[in-house]
Amino acid sequence: MPTPAALVDWSQPWLKPFHLLGQRLSVADDWRQALNTAARERDIRNYQGLPVSFVAQAELPAATAYESFIGSSGKVPTRDNLHDFLNALIWLSFPAVKARLNALQAAELAKAGTVSGSSKPRGAARDAATIFDENAALLLVPDNAAGQSLSAALRQHQWQQVFIEQGAMFGGAAEVWLFGHALLEKLVQPYKAITAHTLVLRVPESYYGLSDNLRREWIDRHVAAELAQQDALIGRLTPLPVLGVPDWSQGQDQAFYADAAVFRPKRGN
Repeated sequence: MPTPAALVDWSQPWLKPFHLLGQRLSVADDWRQALNTAARERDIRNYQGLPVSFVAQAELPAATAYESFIGSSGKVPTRDNLHDFLNALIWLSFPAVKARLNALQAAELAKAGTVSGSSKPRGAARDAATIFDENAALLLVPDNAAGQSLSAALRQHQWQQVFIEQGAMFGGAAEVWLFGHALLEKLVQPYKAITAHTLVLRVPESYYGLSDNLRREWIDRHVAAELAQQDALIGRLTPLPVLGVPDWSQGQDQAFYADAAVFRPKRGN
């Protein structure tokens, strides 16, 4: 079967962190084997230290929760579709964060006393982890007054300030890294209203001296460490219409950002 990577335009600006690996997977004769080769090369492991591999969906036992199976076996059930391919791509790119999310999900399942994942309500922590896993973006800002101002404006949905008044920060001091695999899937056929649940990270000055790969590793370590804190995600995620990021779409003038159907005012404002 052709690799789902062939469906993706790896030249899009939001895919820059995944470009080289995506291109490599695009030409693979057996894409699942190529994923597993990359996982071995990068020594990807789950939260129990087990090597991660990507297996056919049929290997998931009946009445066993997806998250529990990954935690106990290191095997990630991967269907023959773009959604699951992109999930594997994120495992390869941010393994510590994916492992921490899996640990959180497994702990919540154990707390609920179920291995099936369906017999009891999910709860706020598990819901937040699922939302992050599927639809998160990371906004990195400098740990200074400008970064604090940009972060505050984003939380208040002050879109003109974020994208126009402080727009020059993007591509320099401010970076957007996409994480959610469902978010990436939607962006294969991009439309203006695509909105991420965004976690803002303040980064030290030393971050900006790192290469792209070392930046990715820094993000992976620091986000995983934050997620290890109890209820770390609840209340922290804020909306970000991703095609509003400067140079991620065409026609980004004031009228573009004045579209209240996409760039919505904060409730109560």
